[in-house]
Amino acid sequence: MLATIEIVDLLDRSELIGQMVMESETMVHYQQSKLELEEDQDAQILIKKFQDIKEHYEDVQRFGRYHPDYNNIMKRVRSVKREMDMHEKVAQYKKAEREVQKLLDEISQSVAFSVSDQIKVPRNGMALTDSGCGCGSGGGCGCAS
Repeated sequence: MLATIEIVDLLDRSELIGQMVMESETMVHYQQSKLELEEDQDAQILIKKFQDIKEHYEDVQRFGRYHPDYNNIMKRVRSVKREMDMHEKVAQYKKAEREVQKLLDEISQSVAFSVSDQIKVPRNGMALTDSGCGCGSGGGCGCAS
């Protein structure tokens, strides 16, 4: 019976943390940025344009350099993505998204380290890999030491 009460208490506390996150200034800013992005017609056109070219990119990736439009599609994808990323509302949204991720990472680290300093915690939104750490093949490690 005691274990059940402890579990219910943990669930209640985790729900409280979730509510605190949802009501935080960081989350409010994220939601506002998302709404502004969704309402901006120019940004939506750029996003749609990027999604369309991304479909072509995925087709080209199946064949790699052997695809006849490989170089053209690769240049167009980079160009369209840059144009989309440079839009003010898209940039604001991405910045707000990174701030929410940073907040969630800090909460995860705090919870994990309250249990044990030996727990590996992913950072910068990196998921745990098979090695038990957020280290990817890119060379950087996302684990808190």
